[in-house]
Amino acid sequence: MYRKLLLFITLLPFAAVGQYHITGRVVDIATKEPVAGASVFLSNASAGTETNSNGVFTINGVRGGQYNVVISIIGYATYTQSLLVNKDITLPDVDIVQQVIALKEVRIGPVPHWARDFEDFKREFLGSTDNARQCTILNPHVLDFDFDETRKIFTATASGFIEVENRALGYKIKYMLSEFNDDYGAGTIYFEGTAFFEDMKGTKGEMKKWLKKRQQTYLGSSMHFLRAVIANQVTEEKFRVERLIRKPNSKYTGGLNNKYIETIVTTPLVTGDYTRLTDQKGEYALEFKDCLCVIYDKNSLATSIVNINAPYAYFDNNGILLNPQDVIMQGSWGDSRLADMLPVDYEPVTK
Repeated sequence: MYRKLLLFITLLPFAAVGQYHITGRVVDIATKEPVAGASVFLSNASAGTETNSNGVFTINGVRGGQYNVVISIIGYATYTQSLLVNKDITLPDVDIVQQVIALKEVRIGPVPHWARDFEDFKREFLGSTDNARQCTILNPHVLDFDFDETRKIFTATASGFIEVENRALGYKIKYMLSEFNDDYGAGTIYFEGTAFFEDMKGTKGEMKKWLKKRQQTYLGSSMHFLRAVIANQVTEEKFRVERLIRKPNSKYTGGLNNKYIETIVTTPLVTGDYTRLTDQKGEYALEFKDCLCVIYDKNSLATSIVNINAPYAYFDNNGILLNPQDVIMQGSWGDSRLADMLPVDYEPVTK
């Protein structure tokens, strides 16, 4: 029915409880000298800055929640720190470590199959939607690819940030790729990393178009759905949730199709059937023994299957899964890739 997809992008909770600032100073761990020009950003958000000549940085307008603070500069190992933000924060000096960068092997002439591998990578990394067709990877030279013939697994690595220009949504994205595996045999995709979103500069007309397209991308998304669940506005936001019962197909002989016999129970579920409160403020959980079939009634093609493969799948006030690996998404949400990704601090236009 759907191609099975495991899409792992590390996203962190982002509870909407206020706006704060984070201040700190970045220094070389050996010399204790300040490090200027380091990029400092919050993972998968649009909040970020650079250190000044004294190594000092301030990130303003940070919404309360838990983040990964990422500090990156050429010549140093990337620094990552988990940080709970519920007030203005001044960090102690952040020590970063110089890193010896191994020179890449110089290859004379074209690398066999590199262009083909790059196209395969783009299709799975960016996606194949209208948004993806307006995305460009600006520095493809940072990418290397490999294919394990025995295991039928295609992998990609990056020697630096992958820089993406998304002209559909008006974002410049720096993506630090941790892992990328396309398992041809299992029909699964696994990629993980950290993104920083920056608004592109454009004309008034372009900015208006980008804002509209961001809104269109948000509507019907998993972020939109989970925020509607929290607000108990699932029906009002034009979502419908039904039970999908899957049973192993005794006649299954391999491949990606017909592995299960599927039955849809069309009686709509209510929020309490699959959502639980937790003892943590701003944290919620999905729990359901069968699959959830989520239909967005404003778009007949926007149907998604949610298979919870853990006792609970926790999510936060911003509609972000705390552990994306706890859920397998298929259909519309499973087809989404980086080109359809919005920063976790995105706020839709309200009328």
